[in-house]
Amino acid sequence: MFSKEDARTVVGIIGNVIALVLFLSPVPTFYRIWRKKSVEQYSPVPYLATFINCGLWVLYGLPVVHPHSTLVVTINGAGLVIEIVYLSLFIAFSDAKKRLKLVATVAAECIFVAVLALLVLTLVHSTKLRSTVVGSVCMIGNIMMYASPLSVMKLVITTRSVEYMPFFLSLFSFLNGISWTAYALIRFDPFIVAPNGMGTFLGLAQLLLYAAFYKSTKRIMAERKAQSELDLAEKKSQMNAV
Repeated sequence: MFSKEDARTVVGIIGNVIALVLFLSPVPTFYRIWRKKSVEQYSPVPYLATFINCGLWVLYGLPVVHPHSTLVVTINGAGLVIEIVYLSLFIAFSDAKKRLKLVATVAAECIFVAVLALLVLTLVHSTKLRSTVVGSVCMIGNIMMYASPLSVMKLVITTRSVEYMPFFLSLFSFLNGISWTAYALIRFDPFIVAPNGMGTFLGLAQLLLYAAFYKSTKRIMAERKAQSELDLAEKKSQMNAV
């Protein structure tokens, strides 16, 4: 017989797969950053938010904090490693001022998670209370992760271009929110339901923005390319005249 726990496990595995794709979806963006040796106008905020979020959820899923949460630990452990790679590239290809700020922020996030883990594991002596304390912090961290693209959404509305809002990141944020909301509803976990419900809404909002400004983005990029080609032709003409 297919039990509620079996259903939860299946949904959790699906959530792991979708979340892994979500974590890997910025790869084309970081390939562009690596190729151009510049972060351009890309924001590090979503990756900083995801980094601390993954660290917090790994802590939450530990057996000594919230038993029977192996699937939470596996995907967030993988996400933590992936975000370290992304942030390393951001640090490598940012200017000196931004690089220092990024390093300081990453260090502060690591210290925060370490201090929280130390306090919870030494001062709180039941898994129920540990789950409540860490889960509450995780919920805030998860909301930060899902809300972090708001700055990029503002840029999209201002410039009428989705060039710096990767489509697959938005799509899989939406799917990730749906899958983990379903996972938490099967055996109700408010700490997972609340932020992922919000994540579903924000992911949908990003997809609607993408649909609204896709055509204008193509037009803006075509105009920029035409202007670049015109400038190059003028420079060649001036050089030939000399």
